[in-house]
Amino acid sequence: MNANPQHGIHRVRSGHSRRRVAVISEHASPLGTIGGVDGGGQNVYVAQVAKRLAAAGHRVDVFTRRDREDLPRVVEHEGYRVVHVDAGPPSFVRKEDLLPHMPAFTEFVCQYVAEQPWPYDVVHANFWMSGMTARELKRRFDIPFIITFHALGKVRRIYQGDADGFADDRLAIEESLVAEADRVIAECPQDEIDLLAMYGADPRRITMIPCGYDPTECSPVDRAEARERLGLPADRPILLQLGRLVPRKGIDNVVRALACIRERVPDALLVVAGGESDEPDPEATPEIGRLLGIAQASGVADAVRFVGRRPRAELKDWYSAADIFVTTPWYEPFGITPVEAMACGTPVIGANVGGIQYTVADGDTGLLVPPHDPDALALAATRIFTDPGLQQRLAIGGIRRARDLFTWDRVAALIDELVEAVISERADEVAREEVRRRTVQDGFDGLVRVLSAARARNTREATRMARMISNCFANGNKVLVCGNGGSAADAQHFAGELVARFRAESRRALPVIVLGAEFSSLTAWANDVSWESVFERQVEAFGQPGDVLIGFSTSGRSTNVVRAFHAAKCRGVQTLAMVGGDGGDLLHLATASLVVPTRDTQRIQEVHGLLVHLLCELIEQDLATLEPIEVEAAS
Repeated sequence: MNANPQHGIHRVRSGHSRRRVAVISEHASPLGTIGGVDGGGQNVYVAQVAKRLAAAGHRVDVFTRRDREDLPRVVEHEGYRVVHVDAGPPSFVRKEDLLPHMPAFTEFVCQYVAEQPWPYDVVHANFWMSGMTARELKRRFDIPFIITFHALGKVRRIYQGDADGFADDRLAIEESLVAEADRVIAECPQDEIDLLAMYGADPRRITMIPCGYDPTECSPVDRAEARERLGLPADRPILLQLGRLVPRKGIDNVVRALACIRERVPDALLVVAGGESDEPDPEATPEIGRLLGIAQASGVADAVRFVGRRPRAELKDWYSAADIFVTTPWYEPFGITPVEAMACGTPVIGANVGGIQYTVADGDTGLLVPPHDPDALALAATRIFTDPGLQQRLAIGGIRRARDLFTWDRVAALIDELVEAVISERADEVAREEVRRRTVQDGFDGLVRVLSAARARNTREATRMARMISNCFANGNKVLVCGNGGSAADAQHFAGELVARFRAESRRALPVIVLGAEFSSLTAWANDVSWESVFERQVEAFGQPGDVLIGFSTSGRSTNVVRAFHAAKCRGVQTLAMVGGDGGDLLHLATASLVVPTRDTQRIQEVHGLLVHLLCELIEQDLATLEPIEVEAAS
């Protein structure tokens, strides 16, 4: 992959058709504030991907829940549209409590889609609840969908246990979405492993595409200048923790590690950025209060500084001002902040979990440590603080890795390629389905044409043949039937209906023998003498004057059936033919014949099936009189 961050988006513009893409992100608006409880990496992901797909010429609409009354229905933003969906109260609702509002969310989106003068080509769902909406769009409008889960419920349940606030329904819903999605985006190798092992995902429908960063937002700046702009001390070693302030982020682990770090680096300072407000308010952000308590208990309260939620325009200054960026969550599906820090040339210490173990190259761009291990974290931080050469090497490696693998342009280009693949596969599937549909229609139409021709030719002859067979039974004689392959099955079918019953429930069993059904004598004669004479031999064994032999042959030229007819005539056995095409040799050897006027073997056998049923019905009608019936002479 070309490392030029603009290369991918250029390929999007020049290589693909313009598409209409519906992006679903029920709780994470691209216009949302970053750093709050429900404002984080997914908001950034949706905003950046939507912006770049729009820049590539695609029509992109992002559907997200209205969480303020003053939000307009549609907002034009950086080339794409944000559609605010009415579902639940127009105020903040924790994502853990959104599931009851998803039917309304889905119905709103479906109605919106139905009202558009053009269809969407693909849906990209973000998070499992958005996947529910995407799945319904596929069912109603046949729009393929891609899903990025951003976090998997089963993984979350492992790490959070009873603290996981999502309903148990999430797990089953995610399983069904994995099965029904046209593609599932895994954000890192661990994500793919979890999808395969925990959800039974089809590996052919998983595509790994990471999250990214914006080089215009995150790039190295002079550390001293950054600290001066931010009001940070110029000469103190600084650890930075930036992102959502929630327990699973493991910031308490960093606070506890700080006490050990200060034993070797006494002036070390921990800066914590994030929260629900621009000021560090423990009431608005309860996690701040919890962390302050831990800092006081650990004796480092004077070395921990909370700075509140910071605007994205300041990100490069915060990352660049730090000597080390640290993030040690219990689990992390991907984690954008380590990538942003690397892009700014700041070494990263990350928990060896989830996406962080993929984004941070241990020993090259940062150091990986176990979660919940403040001692290991303290040792890693001390190494970097006290080794300028290591710090410089990690900084250079981080910049290189971020630019090579994790720019949003590259991510958007990969998603665009995936969109094209899904649309192409869907088009191929539609084409294949159309061929299948036409095959079915052609089959019915062909059969109708043959049936019409067969009806005109065989209506009178069928009643005549039925009377001949009925007379045979009424006079105490039997019927022999034979055929090869599919015609053998027709012969057995005919015998089964008469020996057992067709419609009449109380009639007697009728004597019908299928030649060739007794496998031992059939194969013995075929092996020792010839296959061409197997039916002839059985006619000699069973045929008596007054009996009837019925031969099934789609061509009318089956040698063993023809020879059986000759033997039957020599023994006073009447011969009846069920044939196709021009009737072949059997037509002239038969006392009566039913001919299906086509050379299509399948159609002949299908009409033979109908004729078998008609003969059985006529025979039962005749035998209801229980008397011999005179057969009308052939005209």
